[in-house]
Amino acid sequence: MNKFFLSFLSFFFFFLMSDSNNLIFDFTENSNISSWRIVDDGVMGGRSRGDFFLNKKGNAVFSGSVSLDNYGGFSSVRHQFKTKDISQYKKIIIRLKGDGKAYQFRIKNSRRDYHSYITSFKTSSDWETISINMSDMYPAFRGRNLNMDNLKPNKIQEIAFLIGNKRAETFRLEIDSISLQ
Repeated sequence: MNKFFLSFLSFFFFFLMSDSNNLIFDFTENSNISSWRIVDDGVMGGRSRGDFFLNKKGNAVFSGSVSLDNYGGFSSVRHQFKTKDISQYKKIIIRLKGDGKAYQFRIKNSRRDYHSYITSFKTSSDWETISINMSDMYPAFRGRNLNMDNLKPNKIQEIAFLIGNKRAETFRLEIDSISLQ
């Protein structure tokens, strides 16, 4: 069996086994993405620029350019929502298509927390399903790891994608769905 077919079977099986309680966001051409917002290094004087939109296929696209000018170096897109109980789940499953670059996925238990729980993943130029063990997500704030325990899945109010690879670059991340497993 070829790689594409195996990937399709894996996704199809995951889709059949999923229910709406485990869904964080499923992008379609009719999705309301107004709760997603871009936060770039401009908040600190940088010049990076991110964009977030739905393409014609109904997938979310996070794209733009990262600049190192004025001590910049990152772009992110964040989604805040009502508290979601995640205590019965162990993983975050993200179906996406990247550009071969590394990204961070971030979780906040409360939107008021100053820190996020972070993991990094490298993308390919193919559609893939990223599986993240929540217990491996570590706490960090402004690029510094914190002396706190890793994420203990309980509740979340915010998720985010961030690119900040310490180099000037363009980026494009296409996202189909984000769910819990």
